[in-house]
Amino acid sequence: MPCSKPRLFLADKGYDGDVVRQSLLLVGISPVIPPKSNRREPIPCDFRAYKDRNRIERMFNKVKQFRRIATRYDKTKRSFAAFLNLAAARIWLRDFVNRT
Repeated sequence: MPCSKPRLFLADKGYDGDVVRQSLLLVGISPVIPPKSNRREPIPCDFRAYKDRNRIERMFNKVKQFRRIATRYDKTKRSFAAFLNLAAARIWLRDFVNRT
């Protein structure tokens, strides 16, 4: 069951801005964004939670290796979601077989 409201917003340094941080905090979402190097007062970042961003990026990279997903040949949302599920299952099976 998908969650209705995220607790954390994982982003890279490109999203480090006071406006973005304020708007997230106003709706109750904690920003996990490392501060830019030119920020005068560095804001603390939860780097333990930030590591999950890398895992998510690697997952998207694996899914984009399927040309049909990267170019979005499917016309309907339903067929695109079905192919996404097939690609995810194929990736999972490959990793599962290699671990056993």
